[in-house]
Amino acid sequence: MMRIIVITDTSFAASEAESIRILLLEGADRVHLRKPQSAEADMRRLIEALPPELYPRLTLQDHLQLAKEYGIGGVHLNARNPEIPALPDFIRRVESPAGFGGLISRSCHSFGEIASHPTEDYLFLSPIFDSISKTGYRAGYAPDELRKAFAQGIINPRVAALGGIRPEHLPALKEYGFGGVAFLGYIWQGATPGELVRRMLEIRKFNR
Repeated sequence: MMRIIVITDTSFAASEAESIRILLLEGADRVHLRKPQSAEADMRRLIEALPPELYPRLTLQDHLQLAKEYGIGGVHLNARNPEIPALPDFIRRVESPAGFGGLISRSCHSFGEIASHPTEDYLFLSPIFDSISKTGYRAGYAPDELRKAFAQGIINPRVAALGGIRPEHLPALKEYGFGGVAFLGYIWQGATPGELVRRMLEIRKFNR
């Protein structure tokens, strides 16, 4: 089965902590907290509204310095945060000179970027399909390009597909060699608690 990742919307929602809890209980492997314009205090409030036993399955895409303090299980690197914070209290591990002890992921937008980041635990490759949440954000790769990248070993179990992902895409993405998928727009549009449960059930149905 493929790793199922959910990325939060960029704005905070009143019931967001409960939504994240539902997603993790209903089959998401990880939830990425992505709040690029947020204040640290607001990120702290979201983290503290969640059960601590779920912290290892969260990844911070912003305010990465909070990972060690709360025991968050992952940090995500991208254009905003290209490196792990060089903080003395980050847990050290052999593979990470910067000292973070959890999972490290990174955003990539080309096959060349994937090849240039061999040490992260997993990588996002985007955009695979036309975006659900961003108007005019089109797919960046033809199916034949993805098949060729898989044959060359560029797409492999470390790589998760991002961009316009819907449950019915999972069988094809598995054939392309992706080890995971990241959901964003599909999850959050009109997301009541009952709808979140239904959408996760639909994802599990296709993730076999």
